[in-house]
Amino acid sequence: MQIKNNTFVITGAAQGLGEAISLQLASHGAKLALLDVNAERLDQTLDACKQAGAEGFAFTCDVANETSVRRCFASIEEHLGAIAGLVNNAGILRDGMLVKVKDGEIVDRMSLEQWQQVIDINLTGVFLCGREAASSMIRNGKGGVIVNISSISRAGHTGQSNYSAAKAGVAALSTTWAQELARYNIRSAAIAPGVFETEMVASLKPEAHERIARAIPLQRTGTVVELAQAVEFIIENDYYSGRILELDGGLRL
Repeated sequence: MQIKNNTFVITGAAQGLGEAISLQLASHGAKLALLDVNAERLDQTLDACKQAGAEGFAFTCDVANETSVRRCFASIEEHLGAIAGLVNNAGILRDGMLVKVKDGEIVDRMSLEQWQQVIDINLTGVFLCGREAASSMIRNGKGGVIVNISSISRAGHTGQSNYSAAKAGVAALSTTWAQELARYNIRSAAIAPGVFETEMVASLKPEAHERIARAIPLQRTGTVVELAQAVEFIIENDYYSGRILELDGGLRL
């Protein structure tokens, strides 16, 4: 699929990986629908995309809320026409041990709220946006592509019961949708990033950052541009579907 003049929806577009993906597609002349709950940061991303030559609109949207998502996607079609692609990037972290023990005593447990917040945004949000995008693509009869951002943590990572479960679910949705939607010329795939230079990683203490980098065979964290390039590859390669692209510098948790 060509990027130029096609409409792409990017969730979590206000910062980090979502911002980088938006700018990468903008540089190739995409029409962009940028989604996030942070309206101020989202407008900044949109301005940068327009300066790169893209047409686009910003939509304040809670991806975990069905009504919000349905209204948002209806508005996207109204403003930008047929949806060609969706990048499901929105996500949050609420890390914590399932059960935390100190001196033989249970001192803390992962709360249901910690669990539910991550599942709602990182997994249910992917489902809701994927469903609306696929429906739009089927109605328009032009096919399309869905790229979901999973994680290296989908295989399990200490302190991330909620995040790992959600990202494993995202990977499973990606392969399931590839099977279900191929008859409509809709591809679905996922990227499983390792550690990337987001604002959160950049804010780590130097010794913590160095310790993480040493654990990666390539001896460095990934750049957000490299992640955006992977999204571009999946969009443009019409034979890539139903697979998880591991982008982690060789890191294994």
